[in-house]
Amino acid sequence: MSDLLQCIDLTKTYGQITALNNLNFTLGSGKIIGLLGPNGSGKTTLIKIINGLLTPTSGKVLIEGKEPGVETKKIVAYLPDRNFLGKSPTVDKLVKLFVDFYEDFRPELAYEMIDKLQIPRNSQLKTLSKGNKEKVCLILVMSRNAKLYVLDEPIAGVDPATRDYIISTIINNYNPDSSVIISTHLISDIEPVLNDVVFIKNGNVVLHNTVDEIREEHGMSVDELFREVFKW
Repeated sequence: MSDLLQCIDLTKTYGQITALNNLNFTLGSGKIIGLLGPNGSGKTTLIKIINGLLTPTSGKVLIEGKEPGVETKKIVAYLPDRNFLGKSPTVDKLVKLFVDFYEDFRPELAYEMIDKLQIPRNSQLKTLSKGNKEKVCLILVMSRNAKLYVLDEPIAGVDPATRDYIISTIINNYNPDSSVIISTHLISDIEPVLNDVVFIKNGNVVLHNTVDEIREEHGMSVDELFREVFKW
């Protein structure tokens, strides 16, 4: 298994505040990884560095041996924690924009999922329900044939049925030779599909292990261990 993502002495500070503190860990291919921690732990800062939206104060992130930039954007598919598509474009226009932007985008897969949900292709995004907006955003990201998918809170704020659809979309549409990083607070919902987890607390990695090893070593689920590690 090759190293898909490496964090090497990765540190990010904002004045006197340390968001990430000398992170060192490696993620391989073919995994679904939970990036887990309380609010303010550094998860979104890490995700933004991976996607080239922030630069480290020191240390580095490598994606297939390259620092985040133009080349890595070709192999990383990113779903932010907020709608990034605007309000006015139609669903069809968004699919065509992704075709223009990404060589690895699979429009036939996107249309298949959109039609299955009975979302009219000529609908403007602003006219859709919150759940359908979330689904369209995820469909567009997961319709890329990327090597690394980075999903920031993909199931936050939607109903349980929508969560189930989003999770099934993730596990059924990513390349099995790729990896998916999912940052979420709804651990019990995604735990069944996770292979590995990374716990971050106050900008530090406090645990990086497989789900099976956590259950064997600690005799509890990931959700239960999370509550134990991060209890007040």
